[in-house]
Amino acid sequence: MRRSRLKYAGLAALLLFGGLTAGGTGQAAADDSPTTADAAPASAGLLQAMQRDFGLSKEQAETRLAAERTAMDLTPRARKAAGSAYGGSWFDPKSERLTVAVTSDAPATTAREVRATGATVRTVTHSARELDATKARIDRLSAPSGVSGWHVDPVANTVVVNVVDGKRADNDVRGFVSRARATGPVTVETVPAAPRTFAAGTVGGDPYYTGNVRCSIGFSVRGGFITAGHCGQAGAGVRGWDGSYIGNFQGSSFPDNDYAWVNVGSGWWTVPVVLGWGTIPDQLVRGSAEAPVGTSICRSGSTTHWHCGAVLAKNETVNYSQGAVHQMTKTSVCAEPGDSGGSFISGDQAQGVTSGGWGNCSGGGETWFQPVNEILGRYGLTLHTA
Repeated sequence: MRRSRLKYAGLAALLLFGGLTAGGTGQAAADDSPTTADAAPASAGLLQAMQRDFGLSKEQAETRLAAERTAMDLTPRARKAAGSAYGGSWFDPKSERLTVAVTSDAPATTAREVRATGATVRTVTHSARELDATKARIDRLSAPSGVSGWHVDPVANTVVVNVVDGKRADNDVRGFVSRARATGPVTVETVPAAPRTFAAGTVGGDPYYTGNVRCSIGFSVRGGFITAGHCGQAGAGVRGWDGSYIGNFQGSSFPDNDYAWVNVGSGWWTVPVVLGWGTIPDQLVRGSAEAPVGTSICRSGSTTHWHCGAVLAKNETVNYSQGAVHQMTKTSVCAEPGDSGGSFISGDQAQGVTSGGWGNCSGGGETWFQPVNEILGRYGLTLHTA
């Protein structure tokens, strides 16, 4: 279902009536420490998507979303309480609580302080700083195509190197794994397929085009929107779903990163929503508090529309055929060509823009996104929020 400019005009008027401005004159509503404390109740559409993709009842979906909002708010305080003993954190869907890893050499008072924040404590061997240092050393290695990526796994307290199924015996892969193991605590896992980006050739009725490539809008920012870097280079022109000129890529990075931003003008403006595509109501964006590992997350894209899953890993290096991309977040949400650049959102909190993955929305798969706060910081942008 395609949106009309008339509908956008009505939404813009509503935002003005509520004290917000649309487009580049929008008031900045996000700060350095976003919160979800005053988050609005979940929409019926979001609850329906949670029920469909997680097999939950309406009441279970509401309870889980509330618990995830609590975990988002709790994470910064619990991490501060753990100090140098911090070993990572994640949301446990079974207990519906935030778990914080603390190293075994930490004094007993540290664990008590973390528990006092409301988090569950797990004792581990390696600190997050040690695991991040290991991953950083692996980032400096040259990876063969049989290695799909690597990330810190706080639950397993190790760095996981993912090898494409059937490639583990490859000499180049074996050499890379051997060098990776020498950098620190490393575990090797097998994945079904190599990652690919989700851009597509031109088809009618989709959000935006650059050249003959179709991609999806991520999130509105003051003066434009953010999207995936592999969708276009700086200076490239962008056309909307109706073929009219929107603006140009003002900045773009791919590989190494996969993010970009496009300025908006020529009669176009920005609104703080994620499209529901007629499947669910449009979702308002109220902030960008980061969702922990284990929380539910949903994605909107121009090909497959609205799908949900869970956050699986953070700060993963993904080894595309075009080159490695760093600091990505992995999810169990499916995606397909044309979804690139689209929105990842948890509740009403912006999380990132779709980069790539493996699989599809018929048989399932995994998808990575570039975190939104990294993009905002890189280009000095302000998220447009409701």
